[in-house]
Amino acid sequence: MTPVYPLLLAAVFRYLGIYTFRSFVAAVLLNIIFAALTCVPIYYAGERIGGAGLGAGAAWLWAIFPNAILLPFESMWDACLSALLAATILWATLALAESRRARDWCAYGLLWGFTLMTNPTLASLLPFLLAWLAYRAYKHTHKEVRFWLLNPLLALAVAILCCVPWTVRNYDVFHTIVPLRSTLGLQLSVGNNAQSTDAQTNLVHPLNNANERAKYVAMGEIAYMRRKQREAIAYMESHPQRVADLSAHRFIAFWTGGTPNPLKDFEQIHSTWFRYVLIFNICAGIGALVGIVLLLWRRSMFAFPLAVFPLVFPCVYYLSVAQPRYRLPIDPVVLLLTAIAFASVFHWTARTGAPSPRTTAQTPSF
Repeated sequence: MTPVYPLLLAAVFRYLGIYTFRSFVAAVLLNIIFAALTCVPIYYAGERIGGAGLGAGAAWLWAIFPNAILLPFESMWDACLSALLAATILWATLALAESRRARDWCAYGLLWGFTLMTNPTLASLLPFLLAWLAYRAYKHTHKEVRFWLLNPLLALAVAILCCVPWTVRNYDVFHTIVPLRSTLGLQLSVGNNAQSTDAQTNLVHPLNNANERAKYVAMGEIAYMRRKQREAIAYMESHPQRVADLSAHRFIAFWTGGTPNPLKDFEQIHSTWFRYVLIFNICAGIGALVGIVLLLWRRSMFAFPLAVFPLVFPCVYYLSVAQPRYRLPIDPVVLLLTAIAFASVFHWTARTGAPSPRTTAQTPSF
């Protein structure tokens, strides 16, 4: 794993004890702080897109979002910190589109470097956001190479340089090149094998399977991960229909908060909280889709950078394993898109119900 969040937990364990109650409280408090701070970049990104009302709406949706309430104390992983960083990246991307200063682009690269050292999966967004920034600079700086090409390359170089020490460390430990992390092969294998189920019970994961754990210990991490990747690819090539079915269920689970059978579970699980989580997640996914469509219909310049978060980031999880904490990093942007959809409905209702155009509220310019 990349080192930022494990180092935070290591510091907690060092000063408060390993797996003590005090350490648990401190780790949960860190996650809660990260989740609460996420309101700040969500607000400012929304304000830049459609005004203070849109920013406040997106921040309030995040404040009542059940995943952001549950995961800080249910999951001691990097999800909350990753959500804060992803929302900050969106805010910085929108702000950087107007900047020509090299130091701003260097700071953007540093932000990306820190993010990649926290959650490497967010790297899937980097080329798209940099390409959008380059295009914006190309359109607004009279095609000056310094601004539309060199500045994005500078940001990319800074981000890569931030990752080099970790890659060197990995080579020293594993005696092979591991740029960021090495678990993709295992994740593919866990999600694509003869024992995989729609609910994904991780039956072949070394944490739950003694035989697999023995193989992991005997072979070593790199050899084991490569073997699992070969097995996963072989299974996917020989069982395309089965893999497609599993991917479809993972898609549903990703956007419903964790269940691949939402209708069945809604009927059978008589829990108000479960139903709230399920309905909120489904509505957020639909709201994000509506928000993307509205931005595209209005030919908004913000359509592309917002859309890549829910459209690009989850693809690797559709093919491997889908859990609620894997979605949390992009949920701030998902809720911002949902706020855009709600704002459009609100202003459409205000327009159709107003007695005259003069008293009609102005539609946000996103």
